[in-house]
Amino acid sequence: MKTALVIGASGGVGGEVAAALLKRGWRVKALNRNPTAAAKRRPDLHHQWVAGDAMRPADVVAAARSTDLIFHGANPPGYQNWPGTVVQMLDATITAARASGARILFPGTVYNYGPDAFPLLREDSLQHPRTRKGQLRVTMEKRLEDATTYGVRSVIVRIGDFFGPRAANNWFSQGLVTPGKPVTRILYPGSLKIGHSWGYLPDVAETMVRVIEADDRLETFDRFHMRGHWFTQGGELVHSIRRVVEREVPVWRLPWFAVGAMSPFVPLFREMYEMRYLWQQPLQLDNSKLQALIGSEPHTPIDEAVRTTLRALSCLAAGRSVVPDAKAPEQKRYA
Repeated sequence: MKTALVIGASGGVGGEVAAALLKRGWRVKALNRNPTAAAKRRPDLHHQWVAGDAMRPADVVAAARSTDLIFHGANPPGYQNWPGTVVQMLDATITAARASGARILFPGTVYNYGPDAFPLLREDSLQHPRTRKGQLRVTMEKRLEDATTYGVRSVIVRIGDFFGPRAANNWFSQGLVTPGKPVTRILYPGSLKIGHSWGYLPDVAETMVRVIEADDRLETFDRFHMRGHWFTQGGELVHSIRRVVEREVPVWRLPWFAVGAMSPFVPLFREMYEMRYLWQQPLQLDNSKLQALIGSEPHTPIDEAVRTTLRALSCLAAGRSVVPDAKAPEQKRYA
């Protein structure tokens, strides 16, 4: 039985990765500063919670002892103090991987890229980020690449904007819909005519585990892009939400001018405003390299993924069904 240490198991991506690893027969340990509270928040995860702080290299080294894999999904809560935490936490993970010999699995984002890399992102696309968060992500990936000097093995699996039943901090749950309330409107950040990529987290986690299970075919430092749900027009996701809730709910455009006005005072709005360019052009990830490694991506049908997510967010009454595709207005296009 192989053993994995998951850092960030209480979050959306880390929690799904932990669940996917358990399902495929791995032994999973999860690092958390308060393991008792974490276990209560995630009773669905039947793994070993280990007390420790991702900022403390000694804690991570101890937790990673005798592991084969370290999933690094640690993030500071609420966009607070990214410059003072994210690189330091990754350095602690690199130290632990160097000591244990485990491979690091790191979730990549599209924040690394500027418009010069659009519309199709490949593993070798130039990384010229437009945001502070993007610059930090580039620095983190460079840290992993440089760590090969010390024999540290790592792999990055990059996804687009993500959503899922246990994902809290994302555009879907914090923008398109309102958790805990019925869907009465959809707040969309971009034009409904522009294409966009989304990653459904259960599919993302399954993809990551399949990549790890092909470890003998990976480079010491490797990158893969996941296509996920690519919509040639953003309105396709809107149609899916409408089919699931069985209502023709209105679409509101995100008032970027208001977000910009509030950005000096609200850290979350500042981060959102810097990222608005990601919604102004089509953004698709090329998964050719990934398919060559694992075959077809795991791919949950979009209505099923949206329904599961909305139910988990308490936005959908239990038992509500999806309108059959043949009767739904999903064929409408935005010209």
